[in-house]
Amino acid sequence: MSGEPGPIANADNSAASAAPQPMPRWKVPLYILASVMFFLTQGLGLNLALANLTQIQGTIAATTTESAWLSAAYMAPNVSLAIALVKIRMQYGVRNFAEVSIIGFVAASLLNLFVSDLHSAIVVRFLSGIAAAPLSTLGFLYMLEAFEPARKLTIGVSLAMMNTLLAAPITRLVSPSLLDYGEWRGLYTLEMGLALMVMPIIYLLPLTPPPRVKVIVFGDIISYLLVAIGFGCLAIVLSVGRLYWWLEVPWLGVLLAVSIATLTLAAIIELRRATPLIDVRWLLSPAILHLTGILLVFRIIVGEQSAVIMTFYQNAVGLLYDQLSMLYWIILAFSIIGGLVCTALMSYGLSWQIQFVALIMMGAGAFMDAQVTTLTRPEQMYLSQALVAAGAALFLPPSMSEGFKAAFAKGTPYLVTFFVVFTFTQSIGGLLASAFYGTLITIREKFHSAVLTERVLLTDPHVAQRASQLSASYGKVIGDSALLKGEGLTLLGAQVSREANTLAYGDAFLVAGVIAMLSLAGLSLHVLFRFIKARLADDGRQAMASNP
Repeated sequence: MSGEPGPIANADNSAASAAPQPMPRWKVPLYILASVMFFLTQGLGLNLALANLTQIQGTIAATTTESAWLSAAYMAPNVSLAIALVKIRMQYGVRNFAEVSIIGFVAASLLNLFVSDLHSAIVVRFLSGIAAAPLSTLGFLYMLEAFEPARKLTIGVSLAMMNTLLAAPITRLVSPSLLDYGEWRGLYTLEMGLALMVMPIIYLLPLTPPPRVKVIVFGDIISYLLVAIGFGCLAIVLSVGRLYWWLEVPWLGVLLAVSIATLTLAAIIELRRATPLIDVRWLLSPAILHLTGILLVFRIIVGEQSAVIMTFYQNAVGLLYDQLSMLYWIILAFSIIGGLVCTALMSYGLSWQIQFVALIMMGAGAFMDAQVTTLTRPEQMYLSQALVAAGAALFLPPSMSEGFKAAFAKGTPYLVTFFVVFTFTQSIGGLLASAFYGTLITIREKFHSAVLTERVLLTDPHVAQRASQLSASYGKVIGDSALLKGEGLTLLGAQVSREANTLAYGDAFLVAGVIAMLSLAGLSLHVLFRFIKARLADDGRQAMASNP
């Protein structure tokens, strides 16, 4: 959820066109379960390689930097496909859309089993990114199908958004067993199995087909290709830029320039079209810019859990997934609890109140995590990560519901524009959060390392004593006193580096908490402004009524 464009790409006609007769009650759990299966299939496909890059890079003969291209190859086509899928489904029908989507995903999953090196892995991941985009779309459609029209944008959206958060912790729970089974092939044997399991769903549980409308024109293809190139280049830059370092390789700047140029050209073309694919003017309206800001801030705050916690325990502490299983179970459990609570609250028409509580929870969790040390273990983060997980599940559905309502109020064509907002903030926003925190940790680690190293002087008796203590364990195998002293200094340097790295992660958690509190202050001001504006409008109407 990271981040996921697909779920949104199908709310277009599902919320607007309901089945003639209410769905039998016994079918509702089946459609909800089908939705969960589609989301898990897509989410595991996204996360299995991303979460296990360190473990599988030996299998495909890749370095850490090279293996990052697997994530870039997957995200490059995936981030923009939701925009195209809206019109494809409207024109060719939901049944054809579902059949082609699931067959394509099964084929891509099968190809994963024949990966033998880095280059073949990159090609297959690129194809998987294309094939997986419709799956979360189908997951969203099946969730909306289960509810009557009045509840699609409350209960349906809330449960669908909750499902997007489940794949990440589940991936880390099942990864150790899959890696033991067959490394790369073990990971993607599960994906193929899930793909084969969901294939019959589209036949056994059909979706309500909306009326087909010819909506795709040549200008849409040109605009989409420009947006796809722009988003794809940006996804690659954000995926690998931190590892190559932002200003060290010229081609990162070239990709970024291509991204800016193609997106600008797409905006110019769309502004001149009578029936644009993306309504740029509406996209730049205050309400949509405000929604974009909310969704982008959400991804950055949630990145504290998806992009920082996991790397902290892997890189700074050196724990493996099986040692973190209870932490992932807690994240999974509280994601579900938060989603169910949000569903109940949205049924009563609450919106900003839910987000207010969610920001407090996420901010509190981040500030608690900011106290990490090299001795911090998963047990110390159970409460903080439970708060972050529940807050994440609470925060997103109200914003998504408001976005859908705004798009429906303007008309079906504006749904594509809303999907641009969602795609940018969730997919690109997730990559941006990962790149931001990764860069911040690198910079702060260098800062803390420099500060700590300045104080490591052999003239300091405490430093000399510590170096001597560290080297004592090698006294029986190293007889040369100079070599023994050098070994002690090496071990001391490793400890300093580990402390600097831990302090850098603490800074990242602190920044996430500060962003959450600033967002809370912004939300409070926004609600206060709306209250004052509504109060003044009421006073004005009362004054006009009393003085006709």
